[in-house]
Amino acid sequence: MSSVLFVCLGNICRSPMAEAVFRHLVSEAGRSEEITIDSAGIGSWHAGEPPHIGTRTVLRENGIAHDSLVCRQITAADFAKFDYVVCMDEENLAALKRIAPAGKTIYRLLDFAPETGEQNIEDPYYTKRFDHVYSLVQAGCRGLLRELG
Repeated sequence: MSSVLFVCLGNICRSPMAEAVFRHLVSEAGRSEEITIDSAGIGSWHAGEPPHIGTRTVLRENGIAHDSLVCRQITAADFAKFDYVVCMDEENLAALKRIAPAGKTIYRLLDFAPETGEQNIEDPYYTKRFDHVYSLVQAGCRGLLRELG
């Protein structure tokens, strides 16, 4: 059994997108019983809300279920609960390292997709480039699934 928590700034765009995409890929691989998946934000601004309309739209256009997603803030317990804490960019990484227990490894999603030539997934809340972000999230999630074996 493995567990993965995707994290971005507010859990409204990138991390719920990654949660939905990864959940879809894991289901397609017949591994839903083996891998626990969730997402959270560093901040609490959007807690209790559904993901951003741009995220919901790009997921719907790509046939990815997302109706059960609700934004939440990361908690101290998450660091113990999840084997993989996976963030979206350098800013998220720095923030998570400040609050994570000593020795906890934090990954960036694109660590699992070196073929993209990128390390950070931009925040479409500001850039509005949801399709581009989706393609990077898809690549990272595929790589992460390979990593999990």
